[in-house]
Amino acid sequence: MKRLGSVQRKMPCVFVTEVKQEPSAKREHQPFKVLATETISHKALDADIYSAIPTEKVDGTCCYVTTYKDQPYLWARLDRKPNKQAEKRFKNFLHSKGNPKEFFWNVEEDFKPAPECWIPAKEIEQINGNPVPDENGHIPGWVPVEKNNKQYCWHSSVVNYEFGIALVLKHHPDDSGLLEISAVPLSDLLEQTLELIGTNINGNPYGLGNKKHPLHLLIPHGAFQIRNRPSLKHNHLLSWFEGCKEGKIEGIVWHCGDGCLIKVHRHHLGLCWPIPDTYMSSRPVIINMNLNKCHSAFDIKCLFNHFSKIDNQKFARLKDIIFDV
Repeated sequence: MKRLGSVQRKMPCVFVTEVKQEPSAKREHQPFKVLATETISHKALDADIYSAIPTEKVDGTCCYVTTYKDQPYLWARLDRKPNKQAEKRFKNFLHSKGNPKEFFWNVEEDFKPAPECWIPAKEIEQINGNPVPDENGHIPGWVPVEKNNKQYCWHSSVVNYEFGIALVLKHHPDDSGLLEISAVPLSDLLEQTLELIGTNINGNPYGLGNKKHPLHLLIPHGAFQIRNRPSLKHNHLLSWFEGCKEGKIEGIVWHCGDGCLIKVHRHHLGLCWPIPDTYMSSRPVIINMNLNKCHSAFDIKCLFNHFSKIDNQKFARLKDIIFDV
């Protein structure tokens, strides 16, 4: 199996979905819901979903580590979107025809310009060297996170390019019941995708940090494998999310043997998200920075400096981490 965790495009649901004309609990002002039926999708079956590895779906913003300026860099997700005229044409087409795959895009003329350093996401279809927009009319892609770019200030808070490190949350290598926050070489994360979570991301569902002292972390996709796995039946999944401590998560992502990723979100099952006391935020965590050599070189206000001051400390819950500054 390929290394877990490369999220380069939209993931399909494990079940066949249907649209119900009811207000969405997931997106404000959306007049419909997308709900799972009890039928497992052909995509999931073709990918051998029953042999796949289930992992926690983490609620943050997607990032990617690849080379930029001859060194490993963190990249932020930036989808190219159509201009107003093309978007109107696309929506009218969907209203009359319904199949986005039949719509003709002129990529050079229909899309807003992208930053010069923008790159398209891997694995997306290309025709004549041009990336093909997805079913929403977007072209998924990435832009490098520069140190002083205010738009991506929370992204840049978790990396230090001078020392080539990133702040990563994952399982402790010797204790699966314990989480660990550590400074990981960016070179170890090359070609991986990760989720950025924290105080100023997606409403902070994990309760990390606060407005005065924001806290953000990177989580490699596929990092949290689900041990107490539910069976692939609609009612079993529903019961697992509602009644199991490990089920207090946003959703499940199955990593299939062919590299395909299949998901289910709580909203697919008609359940709420976010929820109080998530499984992740209630788990114990230890700080393991091991940054003695460069501690004195950090900016006094940066996250790496704050974590260095509480190195080797253990907290009963992830959301209990508070910086004494």
